[in-house]
Amino acid sequence: MRSIWKGAVSFGLVTIPISLYTATEDRDVRFHQLHKKDLARIRYKKVCEAEEEEVPEDEIVKGYEISKENYVVMEDKDFEDLPVSSSRAIEIQEFVNLPEVDPIYFQKSYYLEPQSGAAKPYALLRDAMERSNKIALAKVTIRNKEQLATVRVTGDALVMDTLFYPDEIRDANQLEGLTGAHVTEKEVDMALTLIEALSGDFEPSKYHDEYREALLERINSKAEGKPVESAPVAKPAPKVMDLFETLRASVEAAKKPEEAAPKRKTRAA
Repeated sequence: MRSIWKGAVSFGLVTIPISLYTATEDRDVRFHQLHKKDLARIRYKKVCEAEEEEVPEDEIVKGYEISKENYVVMEDKDFEDLPVSSSRAIEIQEFVNLPEVDPIYFQKSYYLEPQSGAAKPYALLRDAMERSNKIALAKVTIRNKEQLATVRVTGDALVMDTLFYPDEIRDANQLEGLTGAHVTEKEVDMALTLIEALSGDFEPSKYHDEYREALLERINSKAEGKPVESAPVAKPAPKVMDLFETLRASVEAAKKPEEAAPKRKTRAA
């Protein structure tokens, strides 16, 4: 893995030099845009509106529009020299319980690796957080943006998750149709039974991207000149006439084979 940022975790007066690594990767199947008649690549060029000519990279600058077509030009040093301590460190603000942080705030995960000579304070913070069963709330500046983040323990590593700020979360109350429906206790009880029947331990290894696998298989088939198999036409979903009966049928379908099969009676010797 390649480090994308180097800095330190600031824990009170303790400073832990770390390297930051992206913890996840996008496995989407990517395509190029091609010209249909000759399959040549479609390229995008950066063109100046005034001159209508392509502009080389070293002539492009960042500008912030303060009024119509009136810009303030920003140079790299303007971003680097800001008087913000979080641009050089992951500053822990406080410790909280993980369930207090709604998952809607989580954005992207990063591994924190101790730099040379920082293994002991790193291990100290990790072990203390694990024993306290807490996560840290911190601030850090990455890619010209100061972000709220959490630092938590996973295995032997510390993981930083960047968070959205509250004003970046859309208000769910703007959704229409959330009120007005009435469910009975009988229906709720049957729904709880269905949840129980479908409950289990979290084992992410059980799940995989079936769409990506099928897409890659089709790509390989077309590359080899093999006939392409079409998916069977899905039957239209039946109209739900009785919610309770639908729930009950779902519970029966979700039962494990050993639960669904009636137990045989044994004869007394």
